[in-house]
This record gives sequence, structure tokens and C-alpha cells, in this order.
Amino acid sequence: MMSLIFLLIFMIPLCFKKKYFNVIQFIYMLMFMLFFMKFTLSNFFTIISYNYSCDYISYFMFLLTLWIVILMMMASNKITLYKKMFSFTILLLLFSLFLTFSSLNVFIFYIFFEFSLIPTLFLILGWGYQPERIQAGIYMFIYTLLGAMPMMISLLYMYDFSNSLDFTMLNLVNNYYMYLCMIFIFLIKFPMYFLHLWLPKAHVEAPISGSMILAGVMLKLGGYGFIRFMKFYLIIGLKFNWIFLVISLFGGFIISLICLRQEDMKSLIAYSSVAHMSLSLAGFMSMSIWGFYGAFIMMISHGLCSSGLFCLANISYERTHSRMMFMNKGLLNLMPSMSLFWFLLCSSNMAAPPSLNLVAEILLINSIVSFSWLLMISVSLISFFSGAYSLYLYSHTQHGGMNSGLFPFSLGNMREFLLLFMHWVPLNLIFLLLDLFI
Repeated sequence: MMSLIFLLIFMIPLCFKKKYFNVIQFIYMLMFMLFFMKFTLSNFFTIISYNYSCDYISYFMFLLTLWIVILMMMASNKITLYKKMFSFTILLLLFSLFLTFSSLNVFIFYIFFEFSLIPTLFLILGWGYQPERIQAGIYMFIYTLLGAMPMMISLLYMYDFSNSLDFTMLNLVNNYYMYLCMIFIFLIKFPMYFLHLWLPKAHVEAPISGSMILAGVMLKLGGYGFIRFMKFYLIIGLKFNWIFLVISLFGGFIISLICLRQEDMKSLIAYSSVAHMSLSLAGFMSMSIWGFYGAFIMMISHGLCSSGLFCLANISYERTHSRMMFMNKGLLNLMPSMSLFWFLLCSSNMAAPPSLNLVAEILLINSIVSFSWLLMISVSLISFFSGAYSLYLYSHTQHGGMNSGLFPFSLGNMREFLLLFMHWVPLNLIFLLLDLFI
């Protein structure tokens, strides 16, 4: 664990060197390979000092984080303003996420869980596109801080109750006030319907790197918190979880309808994230092993798929200088190769085979319907409308008449195609390795 922490610390001077942007990117790739080779087949917190205190869950979450950070750097090559500070902000974000996923102490988890908000806020405020980014950043900050205070109270209660803050030493808690205090922050991060209002604003105003890390990793922090803490609230969970399950599935259906009337590409992709995460939340709340697996796989697959769609939206934005769909029509005539990636990622977004989303949805539908067969109605509506808005996004951007006000532009360079390829390949290749997940 210390080797990786020291590698991140000694990278700080590189961030402030001129023309070291690609070198930093290469070091992240090297770090990914080093961490990937640590893979062991034991499923517990093993060899804590040597193996990053990782079980499978934190191992895959950190691999996803590193992969998204590599792709963020690749997508942000056009950034010229404060490029050194940008590299440092991403390094700080990676450092905080690594310590969040590899912490064995609840209080350390809490500190770095909250600290990861600060670099994200800097990304939105410093490199966002519109003046509204200030409002979006503050909105996100206040929402998260509002949930952080009750969690602090519940941690103090857990310490008083168990005389320890180690994950391995905590006892079952049977106090529903503490349960609500604990999961409130995770529901905001995930985000559950009614607590999701910060997400579309933050996504739309963030730069491409901010959107990628928000969709790819920051939303998953809520799910990771559920995985780690739900086992301490089993007794309460069995009584109260149906409320959150029903709200999240109803919300997923409403958000899917909202997606169908979006005119802004980024806004549509951001709302689709909420719809996918509502299914994932319902899987966690069903308290079944299938729901747990399905929700975890949905977190990984959505991280890659949503991040790839944000990249495509940004590639169009760099050329047409607009995120509106009626300004980005007929791109199939102009960028046929890019249109292939639009098709592949939109089909993955609607859970078409052989994407990882399909496996996640099959497992989630099983777990939710086994909880109550009445929920089949909302699950089927969410699945249907996820196909509908994915098709709407693809057909509106790729087909139709071209915008006559367009100037000549590049049809896509090697960096952009590699970026999209690196999103799509793991999303569809992990499908073949599913026996490792389940």
C-alpha cells in the first residue's frame, strides 16, 4: 500500500513541470498495470500491509478509478488554461479516492470520502464552460455537506456502541435514527430520486474530465458505502428498506421520462445515470446476494458506459460548440467512424448484449422481482424507457439534416478513437470473465 501512496506523493513535482502531461499519463498507466498484477483469488481483507487492504470490491473500484483517470487525462489534452494545476487536481482526487477505497477504519473512510469532494469542486469551478458552473459547484458542495453532518453523528454513536471504528470490529446496530443518519449521505451520492438535483447541474457545467470522474467514480462512492455499511444495519434494513426501494424504482421511471424530453446531450446522459443508479440502489435495498452482485456490476459497467457517452458528447461539442441536439444533427454524414462508437455505447447504455449492463440488469431484475412481484411493473418500464432514450439520443444526433452553419472540422483523430475504444473494450470484454465476478 505504501508503495502506491509514495508513488502518488512523488508525482506532485511532475505536475508543475512543463510538458510533463503525457509523462504523468504514462505513470498512471504503469500504476494500473502494477495494481492489476496484485490480483489474488482470496475474497477477504488479505495481507493488509502488502495487498492494499483490498477485497474484491475495493480492488475493482480502484481499478475502475485508475482507468477513468487515465482516460480523463487523455480526454483533456486540449486544456491549455492552468494545465499544471489541472494535473495536480486530478492527482489529489486520485489520492483521496485510493485512500477511501483502501481504508479499514470507518473514520478514515469518512474523512477521505468527504475530501474527494474538494478536487471535484475545483474541476467544476476552474475548468467548467459556462458561468453557471459556480452555482452548480456550490449546489453540489452544499448537498454533500448537508448529508455529511448526520453521518458524523452516526459514526460517534457506532464508536460508543462498539468501542471501535474498525470495519472488522463493529457490531450490529438496531437504531433507525442512526440508520437514516448513516445512509442519507450515500443516498445523496448515489443519487436517489428526490436527492438527485445536484447531479444534472454538476454534470452539465463540469468540463469533460469532471463529467467523466463524476459519472465514472464519484457516484460509485455511495454504492461502495452501502456495501461496507449495510451489514451493520441488517435488522433495520429488513424493516425499512422497502421504502427506499419503492422510491428509487418510481424515481427511475420518472427520470427515464425526463430523459425523453431533454434537448441537451450532456443533460440527457446525466439523467440516464440517475435512472441506472436507481436500479442499482433497488438491488442493494433488496438485501439479496443477487441484488448485491447486480448492483456492483451495474456500478462498474455504468462507470465505463456513461463516461464514454460524455466523451462522445464532448467530441461533438468541440466541433459544433453546442450541446443542443438540433445543432448536432446528421453527424453520420460528417463523422461516420465516430457514429459507430455512438451506436456501440448507446446500445451498451440500453443493456444490449454483450455489454456488462445486460448481466447487471438480469441479476437486478431477478433480485427486485423476488422481493415483490408487483415491482415488475416499474422495472419493466425503466428497462423499456432506457432503450427508448438511448435510441432517441443516437437517432437525433446521427440522423437528419446537417446543420448548415457548420465550418469544416476534423472528423476525429487517433487520440479520440483510442479514448472511445478504451471505454468500449473493457465494457464488453469483462462480459467473458463474469465467473470471476459471481
